[in-house]
Amino acid sequence: ESLKAFDREVNEFVDYMFGPRDPRVRGWFLLDSYLPTFFLTGAYLLCIWLGTKFMKDRPPFSLRTHLIVYNLGITLLSLYMLIELILATWEGGYNLQCQNLHSAGAADIRVAKVLWWYYFSKVMEFMDTIFFVLRKKSSQITFLHVYHHATMFNIWWCVLNWIPCGQSFFGPTLNSFIHVLMYSYYGLSVIPSMRKYLWWKKYLTQAQLIQFLLTIVHTLSAAVKPCGFPFGCLMFQSSYMATLVILFINFYIKTYQKAPSRTATKETPVTTEIKNGFHKDYFAAANGFLDNKKAQ
Repeated sequence: ESLKAFDREVNEFVDYMFGPRDPRVRGWFLLDSYLPTFFLTGAYLLCIWLGTKFMKDRPPFSLRTHLIVYNLGITLLSLYMLIELILATWEGGYNLQCQNLHSAGAADIRVAKVLWWYYFSKVMEFMDTIFFVLRKKSSQITFLHVYHHATMFNIWWCVLNWIPCGQSFFGPTLNSFIHVLMYSYYGLSVIPSMRKYLWWKKYLTQAQLIQFLLTIVHTLSAAVKPCGFPFGCLMFQSSYMATLVILFINFYIKTYQKAPSRTATKETPVTTEIKNGFHKDYFAAANGFLDNKKAQ
């Protein structure tokens, strides 16, 4: 009873903060109450902390088969979301510059269903970090990595409850495309014989940054020429994406502006260690945020 009372108070608070929820998504899995999303996020952070302590004096796991299956699964899910979002927005005649929440009828519901899978994929992608913990890749568990994973799952709970379609479609469409490229790379990189064919690794970092900037431009376009999509949501999304751009550029500068000397590069042997699908001497990545590490 106390948990039910707490759940009721929490949801009354978020309803007071954000206003009435979209009735079209009521009853959908995990959406009616904020507590499951909150507790899953807390469990994620706790697993990082406890898992790091647990693995401290233990040998790292290989997890090659698990990584192949996991990365293949995320790749296929991302491909489904990409195709379905394109078809649904085309069917609904979505306006690329600005699209409101109610004018497309059945297409809006179709978009919302895909975006629910996008929201749910964010809890699945917590496994990116868990794999790092189990494989003792602590250097990859950066502030940027954890910040992105933890916040995206919670933000998309709010998106699905209040703005589950319309202008919300653009970011997930771009991100699904990027994830098809990235997670397929992760999975293929686990297979030694495939590594020599993965020529496009260097373009993923650039594509990720372009994705952030395009999402900001698309979001602000609806503020310049409004169509009824909530203005506050546009400002929040732009501000959040701006934090990712700043953090990502900071990482990019540190990674690429401090390149090792040619002599040092030649003297150090190449390792075959893999970090969730990437050679250590190439780069490690998780959920759209590339932690590039050039061969030293």
